[in-house]
Parts: sequence; C-alpha cells; structure tokens
Amino acid sequence: MNTTTIERERGAAGDTHFTLRNAQDMRVTISDRGATLLSWSAPDRYGRVADVLLGHADPATYVSNPHYFGATVGRWANRIAHGRFTLDGADYVVDRNDGDNHLHGGDTGFHQATWQQGEADDGLCFTLESPDGDGGYPGNLQVKLRYRLDDEGALRMDYEAVCDAPTPLSLTSHPYFNLNGGSGTIGDHLLRIAADRYLPVDAGLIPLASGPVPVAGSAFDFREAAPIGPRLDWPDPQLALTGGFDHCYCLDASPAGPKTLREVAWVSDPGSGRRLTLSTTEPALQFYSGNFLQGVAGKGGRVHAIHDGFCLEAEAWPDQISGPDFEAVVLRPGQVYRQTTIYRLGIEK
Repeated sequence: MNTTTIERERGAAGDTHFTLRNAQDMRVTISDRGATLLSWSAPDRYGRVADVLLGHADPATYVSNPHYFGATVGRWANRIAHGRFTLDGADYVVDRNDGDNHLHGGDTGFHQATWQQGEADDGLCFTLESPDGDGGYPGNLQVKLRYRLDDEGALRMDYEAVCDAPTPLSLTSHPYFNLNGGSGTIGDHLLRIAADRYLPVDAGLIPLASGPVPVAGSAFDFREAAPIGPRLDWPDPQLALTGGFDHCYCLDASPAGPKTLREVAWVSDPGSGRRLTLSTTEPALQFYSGNFLQGVAGKGGRVHAIHDGFCLEAEAWPDQISGPDFEAVVLRPGQVYRQTTIYRLGIEK
C-alpha cells in the first residue's frame, strides 16, 4: 500500500507548490507553473537528507526558467532544425529560440504555462490546453500529466495527449540531478546507459544527416558504468563542439516491442551512496552534462560551475519530425499520445 501524502502551499512567485511525501520521508515538490520539479529531498547512506535537484535561487526566475530546471517541456522536447517542418504537405514555422533552431517548445513553451491541477490515485494530475498556433504548432492539444511517488522512492510520470489536428509531439521532463546534494560537481558520478548508438551533432546541436554511430571505443560508451568526469576530458571532437555531453542516445529496443517500459539508465554517487535509475517507454535519452551552468545562481546561495548537474531526458529523437521516421512523432486526431518515465532514487547496496 502506498502511503504518500500531498501538501499544498503558495509559492513566493505566485505559483502553487505541491509536496509528495512518502514513508521514507522522501519529499518531492512540484510547481503548477510548468508542472516543474522544484526539489527532491532524500537521505544518503548515512541518513543525511539533501536536495538532489538543481534550481533557481530566485523563485521569480521560474517564470521564464531559461535553463528549464525541472520543467515539463513541449510540444517538442529538444530541437527542430531551422524552426521549420512540413506535415501533410503544409509548411510550419515554429519559434526560433536557440539560434536558428527551435528548442523545448519555443519562447512560451509548456515550461512557462500554468497547468491546472487535481489529485488522483495517490498523486497529482496536471492538465494543460495548448491552443492551435501555440508556438507555431498546428491544432488544439490537450495534455495530461500524472505524478506519483511510491514508498520505494520511484517518481512516476505518465503523460497523455489528444489533439484535433495533426501535430508533432515529444514531451519530456528536464530535472537537473546532482546526487551528492550539490556539494560538488557530477565528476565522480558513475553512469550507465543501455545504448549501442548515439547521434553526433553539428554546431547548432542538430543531429548530423549521417545518422547514429556506434558508441564503442568512444567517450560516449557508457554501456558499462564509468565516471562522468574523466570522460569529459577525452579528446573527442563532439565533446569539444558542445562543451561536454549534450547528445541523444538511441536506446536499446525491448524484446517486448516499442513503447515498452524498461530500465535504460543508472547513475550512482560513491560519496553519498545515492543511486538513480531511469525507466521509460521512449526510444531516446538525451544526456546533458550541465555545460552551460557556469555562473548560474542556484539554491542556498550556490553559484553553479560547469558540470554541477546532469539531465537524462527521455524523448523522441531530436529533429525527428524532419527525418524519414517523422510519422512516428505525429499525433493525429483519434489517437492518444502516451509516455511513461520513472526516476527511482535509493541507496546503493
């Protein structure tokens, strides 16, 4: 039986905060602005509780949330090249908010919207209405996101969406983790990703037309657990181009077929003993090593350094709407978009 409780309070920036608390006294706080994960307090191997999520020092910064700390992003997670795509013979132009490219839903993406909230099944249920033309996207879209925290430390996110006209859709959650509680960088964190291939990118972080390449023999090979820090120093042209990892891993398929929930990533911090696993139904995982955190004002008066946090974003392939497999990321009337991602936080055995 799940014993998670929900507490509600008004946030300093006019939003509403909801805190899920489980039997371990693990606490996850979520804002209705952007359906954003604000904090996740959990014990280390010695019972010391710390917040493992990065966030803004000033609550008002979440209004724009330029780094997408903890946010739900959409309609499109990651990038669309040149902010353009063609669907059913019609050309669409979406917000260009990352140079010439579209990133994470554009100038007024889901991360800035106030979501409607209601309690459901020992958790929270957020809903959002995205109107036709929102960010340049076609069709009216209705999105539902359920958060559940169980007593074993698993935070489950179930997404659903329906539309009245064909539209590209790839949703994700964008928390920045630091399992040592923010007392240092992520250099000592051990990472494993179940992926044989990744997508090299150009200077705009758009995947190259040549497609996926094997991770074997490269800095990107995390099929066996390896510390993140030393890999950042490898002489790899892709790392030099992006200032670290900001690449999509093409996840190993499940024998049970597509959209099957399976564990795909594992991260542990030897110092604190905390361990994070990620399960998802999605085909891709963006690993981002916090390359642009230098000088960002964080919680508790901390001014972040580069690589102070990492993101693991379960999603479709970046710019997939522009490629040959575009139909797989188009939601059409009468269909239901479904996605599940679970972050599980515990102590290394």
